[in-house]
This record gives sequence, structure tokens and C-alpha cells, in this order.
Amino acid sequence: MLRPLLLAGLLLAAAPVVHAQTATQDHPTYGPRLEGYDYPFPIHTFVFTSQRQALEMVYMDLAPTAAPNGRTIVLLHGKNFCAATWTPTINALTADGYRVIAVDQIGFCKSSKPEAYQFTLSQLAANTRALLDSLDVERPIVMGHSMGGMLGLRYALQNPDAVSRLVLVNPIGLEDWQAEGVPYAQLDDAFAGERRTTFDSIKTYQRRFYYDGDWQARYDEPVGMLAGMYAGPGGEVVAWNQAQTSDMIFTQPVVQELSSLRVPVLLFIGEMDRTAPGAARATPEVQARLGRYDLLGHRTVQAIPQARLIAFPDLGHSPQVEAPEVFHAALLAALDSPH
Repeated sequence: MLRPLLLAGLLLAAAPVVHAQTATQDHPTYGPRLEGYDYPFPIHTFVFTSQRQALEMVYMDLAPTAAPNGRTIVLLHGKNFCAATWTPTINALTADGYRVIAVDQIGFCKSSKPEAYQFTLSQLAANTRALLDSLDVERPIVMGHSMGGMLGLRYALQNPDAVSRLVLVNPIGLEDWQAEGVPYAQLDDAFAGERRTTFDSIKTYQRRFYYDGDWQARYDEPVGMLAGMYAGPGGEVVAWNQAQTSDMIFTQPVVQELSSLRVPVLLFIGEMDRTAPGAARATPEVQARLGRYDLLGHRTVQAIPQARLIAFPDLGHSPQVEAPEVFHAALLAALDSPH
């Protein structure tokens, strides 16, 4: 098996970022693999073959900055986020003795953007397993946010003996949107919609559904990562992969399999979250009952055999971004608990 190849180290987060070109309204643009945006820690690349093509999965592998506790956590990003979005969480975990591996999935951020690829949660889970096998990581804690939580569920279902604990942060996929009445969107239509994506449209969506109408300046950073790729020279393939992964999320529910999970689960839920992919295509009546994380959290923890719910009544889709100190204190305490 090919070993990971070390790429050039990148600048620390505090250093200024130099962008290759600048979009309108002072929003930077990036290449299709986030060229021009520096991650806060050195990055590595895992080269492997999947679906008859050579691909590169970029990741960060951080050693503990305090006394090692012998545990490794793998971080899985959401659809509108990147591995770098986990930076405050990485710092909190490494300071508590954890080794942390943060991955950019194929089709996202600094990893390969294949023109032709069948995106499935099972395939992304298999890619992640291959990466961890190459690093000799056997039974990590797997932690996923948003789409990463949905992927983490699939990963744990496929690899029950290779996960010590599953941590889910406002995962999507806790309801089956199509079964609830959301119409399917043809892939060509989804692609056309993705091509219209801008910094402002992402911000408007996230302000409404992620943050209950509020917005802080620090939320701009993950929006800028994504919007910069859409607006850059590789925007077409970025939009195509985003359309494909939207289709993957919509057509591959995991909620019906929650009772089959055989690993301990920590479920962190910001209860102000109203995320429901595709809901805008549904009737007002259907929209009103979707994305109710204040209800979904309790329903989900009852469906999983070994699960514990940690709820944040005043937070939304990204509690680790919205209130990092509150979230990380709860996370570290829960990880230290045997249950």
C-alpha cells in the first residue's frame, strides 16, 4: 500500500494569507483544490486508486501538544466546510493529549476533484478507512459534523470493529427528506443551481438555517473557503462535485439504520439548527416539520442502542464554531466519561 506523501508545510493560522487573485467585493478566489488558501497546519496527501483513477486525499495529522493520552480522533467535515474549519477543535483536542487527523474528502477542499466519480457515503467511508489503514490507525474515535456526521454513521455501520466511539455534531441525515415529501432534483438542475452559488448566497443560507438569523464575523472564514472555489478558475468542477455530493446526501439516507449501530455514540446537538437539504423544493407544510433538531436529537438518541445526547438549546448547526469554548468544554468532558 502506498504510504502518505508529505506535502510542503503551510503557514500558521496567525500568518497572513496571500491570495492568487481577488474576486469582486474583496472576496478572494481559489483554485479547485483551494490553491491560494493556506491551512493552519502542515498538510499531507494520501495517494490511492479508486474507480479506476488515481486520487489524492489531503489531511492534517497533528500530534498531542500535551501529555499523550494514547487516543486518536478522526475529524470529518461537513459539506459546506473543510478540514481547516476544525482548527479550534484541533487545538482543544491536541492540548488534551489527543492525536488528531482531519481529512478533506474526495471532491472537497484540497482533495481531488474528479470529473467522473460515483459519490456514495460507502465510497467515502472506504476511502477514509484506506487512509487510516495506511497510517496504522486501528480503532480511532470518529467525529463528524453535518455531512461528516452522516458519513461517520456510514463509516461506523461499515466498520463496527474499527471505531472506538462515534461523535456526531449536528449530523444531517437524521431524517429521510425524500420520504418526508421533498421532491428529487435532477443532477443537471442541481449543477445549474450550484453554478449560481456566491459568497452572499452561502452566507444568506447559513445565517437563516445554521445560526438562527445571527451572524458573526468569524463565520465568514469557512464561507470564504467554499465561495472562493466556486468563483475561481476551477469553479465548474467544484460545482459539479458539489451537485454530485448533494445528490449523494439526498438519496442515501442512514436514519433507518440507526438501530444497527454497534459503537458508543455521543450526539451533540445545537437545537436552534433548522438544516434540511432540499427542503426549499417542498411545500410549506413539509418544510415546517423538517430540520427540527430540537426534536431530532431526542428521537435519534432513542433509536441508537448506545447513545448519549448533549444538547445546546441556544446554539445552531455549528456549535463548535458558534460557541467554541462552551462546545469544547462539553466535548472534552464527554470524551473523558466512560459512557
